[in-house]
Amino acid sequence: MKVKVKMHEGMFLVAIFSLAYTQLVKGQSLPGCPSTCGNVTIEYPFGTSPDCYYAEDDTFNLTCNETEKQLFFRNIPVINVTHSGELRILADISYTCYDSQTNSTNWSYNTFGMGNLTLSVKNMFTAVGCDTYAFLSTYGVRNYSSGCMSVCGSAPETNGECSGNGCCQTSVPRGNNYFRVRPYTFTNYSDVQRYNNCSYAFLVENGSFNFDAVEDLKNLRDVTSFPVVLDWSIGKQTCKQVGNTHICRGNSTCFDSIRGTGYNCKCFEGFEGNPYLLDGCQDIDECSSIRHNCSYPKTCRNMVGGFECKCPSGFDLNNTTMSCEVIDKQDPKYLGWTTTLLGTTIGFLLILLCVSFIQQRMKHRKDTKIRHQFFEQNGGDMLMQRLSGAGQSNVDVKIFTEEGIKTATNGYDESRILGEGGQGTVYKGILPDNSIVAIKKAHLGDCSQVEQFINEVLVLSQINHRNVVKLLGCCLETEVPLLVYEFITSGTLFDHLHGSMCDSSLTWEHRLRIAIEVAGTLAYLHSSASIPIIHRDVKTANILLDENLTAKVADFGASRLIPMDKEELATKVQGTLGYLDPEYYNTGLLNEKSDVYSFGVVLMELLSGRKALCSEQPQQSKHLVNYFASATKENRLHEVIDGQVMNKYNQREIYEAARIALECTRLIGEERPRMKEIAAELEALRVTKTKRKWSGNYPEPKEIEHLLGVEILSAQGETSSTVYDSIKNVRILDIEAGR
Repeated sequence: MKVKVKMHEGMFLVAIFSLAYTQLVKGQSLPGCPSTCGNVTIEYPFGTSPDCYYAEDDTFNLTCNETEKQLFFRNIPVINVTHSGELRILADISYTCYDSQTNSTNWSYNTFGMGNLTLSVKNMFTAVGCDTYAFLSTYGVRNYSSGCMSVCGSAPETNGECSGNGCCQTSVPRGNNYFRVRPYTFTNYSDVQRYNNCSYAFLVENGSFNFDAVEDLKNLRDVTSFPVVLDWSIGKQTCKQVGNTHICRGNSTCFDSIRGTGYNCKCFEGFEGNPYLLDGCQDIDECSSIRHNCSYPKTCRNMVGGFECKCPSGFDLNNTTMSCEVIDKQDPKYLGWTTTLLGTTIGFLLILLCVSFIQQRMKHRKDTKIRHQFFEQNGGDMLMQRLSGAGQSNVDVKIFTEEGIKTATNGYDESRILGEGGQGTVYKGILPDNSIVAIKKAHLGDCSQVEQFINEVLVLSQINHRNVVKLLGCCLETEVPLLVYEFITSGTLFDHLHGSMCDSSLTWEHRLRIAIEVAGTLAYLHSSASIPIIHRDVKTANILLDENLTAKVADFGASRLIPMDKEELATKVQGTLGYLDPEYYNTGLLNEKSDVYSFGVVLMELLSGRKALCSEQPQQSKHLVNYFASATKENRLHEVIDGQVMNKYNQREIYEAARIALECTRLIGEERPRMKEIAAELEALRVTKTKRKWSGNYPEPKEIEHLLGVEILSAQGETSSTVYDSIKNVRILDIEAGR
């Protein structure tokens, strides 16, 4: 008989220790009765003859096959008998197999009745195979049926896991004395199987079967049985019901069986042995083993059921008389011991102080080294060189410490997160002076973010404008770089137009003023900054609004400084889908007209209340620039304008702003106006309400012919990779740096 038992190393050692111990303890069976059968120790109330087992219950009658040297319970092999209320047997597996040669199925179902013994909860019902399901039926105290299903949807490569892929398991209830195991298959195995043409089901003790994805699916039929734990108890009454008539012997106690019927016995604390035998529970000599906790073995004294080893305070153990004596404090031995103890304690404390001081110095030195490494890793040297070479800075960039940032964000608590995106996570921070700031933390392990981090500090250091988000400082001594900005309270323009704040509609006066502020800011960046700056990612998600709805242009991670002697700069294309300049996309040449195009799209959003790119819209209105152009060409511009802002008093201003937006989005950059001109025209609309003469007609079709081809650009752009903006979850196009 081949038995497959997979045991953890710890369980194996416990089993070996238990076997060795039962060989040492005498009186495990009745006097004159066999105490072993083969390698199995027989413990009363079990026995192999009428005079050797508990006579009132035939369940305890076992059979020893001397030829095979094997112990049996009702023709079932027994592998372990204990007086703790458990009996371990070997239970056959059940299987159903398809024979391709005879085109037939052969099977073997396991059915077993256990008399007064019942199944333990230490067993698991297990099924192994592909396209397999199995049922377990148990009867006794209460009838119970259960099952599980095992499939091989993917190759079961993980050993030890029995969770449905090639193997499944379910728990077994306690208390039933009859069980039946039946496996089935969803198929008739007429197709070639990847692993085996058999399905298996069996009961097994917890920890005795570890699923092997390769071996078990192919060869489990070679295994005939697994260990199963059965619970046993004496009679059907509780300890209270039987009173003093229980069979628990000296130095033992009665306790109700865990299986819900009958009782069991156990030795008192400090005793061990078989509690069902007279003198079966013997005192444990803790002092001759490692079971005592005395500081010195010589002070340990064994007692019946326990031990003692320590004299009361103020007493000393006399090793001669083994008695505790009052300590004489004038005894030179005591004084010498006290002096030695005091000196040792002081010396130990001094050593601890020295070690602590050295550790603090080493930790400080290590932290300083790590901060310097992070400074270099985050491009600190590069940043300092760039700042010193970029001309006079207009912003006083403060250097924050790691501890200060951690305190400001409450340890980077999740409740402080304002937004997450491609460039990192933005936290709300509170500085020691109670001022609120926004702290941008780059993604961990993304080396490409260092260059954008440096670029943003470099660009913002050249800007001092009331409509640009102010950079307060940065932190370079952390594992990832950190930027600290002024905190803008009212979200982004995108939120107000399309997002969480869209129900707080902006009036035309608000929208016109925001357009004027953004246009003036871009004009400043292009013409008035110490070094011309192209923002390169102008969009409503990068325009913040404060409590007064004043616009603040943000996110300069993609911006570029343009040398004074150049009008354009060759770069890899980077920007946001829907706002990206078609000419820049096709040529890779970046100039200020690229920002003009993006601003035109923002102005269209302010006029229409629609997103720059909306996949949910029909094809003809999916791209705002296309939709704006075609509506103008077909004399239905009023369909595009947001109905919440237009009335008979501001129609001319809105249509004039629409004309400016169309001019900004011309396909050829040279035909677009400069940001200075745009800012002046928008300002004129606010001051004079109508500076231009309104003809009453829509622009001529030739005015919007320049927009043809944007659909092609959008289609091309959709194949590029997309991630998210650093402050809001806004989809952007990133061809340069994976931003």
